[in-house]
Amino acid sequence: MERTILITGVGKRIGYALAKYYLAQGHHVIGTYRTHYDSIEQLGKLGASLHSCDLTDPAAIDKLIAHINQHHDRLDTIIHNASDWLPDNSGLSPADTMTRMMQIHVSAPYQINLALAPLLIATAETYDDNIGASNIIHITDYVAEKGSKKHIAYAASKAALHNMTLSFASLLAPHVKVNSIAPAMILFNEHDDDAYKVKALAKAILPKEAGNNEIISLIDYLEGSHYVTGRSYAVDGGRQLK
Repeated sequence: MERTILITGVGKRIGYALAKYYLAQGHHVIGTYRTHYDSIEQLGKLGASLHSCDLTDPAAIDKLIAHINQHHDRLDTIIHNASDWLPDNSGLSPADTMTRMMQIHVSAPYQINLALAPLLIATAETYDDNIGASNIIHITDYVAEKGSKKHIAYAASKAALHNMTLSFASLLAPHVKVNSIAPAMILFNEHDDDAYKVKALAKAILPKEAGNNEIISLIDYLEGSHYVTGRSYAVDGGRQLK
């Protein structure tokens, strides 16, 4: 069955990998992006419906929501992947840092979930019993549970996003399942040097680069599950056991 999937932040890394994966399966992908990377052109050629959307701007989010409601008669899944790993010493004021983190990681998903819930519910009502419910998936972070000395505002906003998972799971059941995924280090960046890689890998009892497929497989499981909602899944290599 062809599904319609909204993914925020499809320009790189996990969001880009997810968009390509679903497009290759024949699903329709609606993707948002902040920066126009070459990857956006590639996704467009593959058939994705792409929208430049500043998730710190409620009016821009309203415009995205209006477009989806006008041009799509179904929505099966929302994956809130867009993120900004803003450190506390970025040069912004503490107030601006916290505001930006909360806007991207909390306010935007809150606004989108509430506005598109009727479409998710209407889609779920077309499913047979073997599929069950539509899905919302929040990508949070390992530091939501642990905290962070250098990314306090970021960690706090991701913790708030996890808490919102619980509230939306309760609100939207049984038509929509709402879960979160809390990854630690999934992929290294091109500029990461060997010293950083050794330090990062040493934080987990499974010292390896997880890769995008780890997240894709977990999302596949959550979408196919008939009985899981309101849960957070850690993808962290066992960091809590170090």
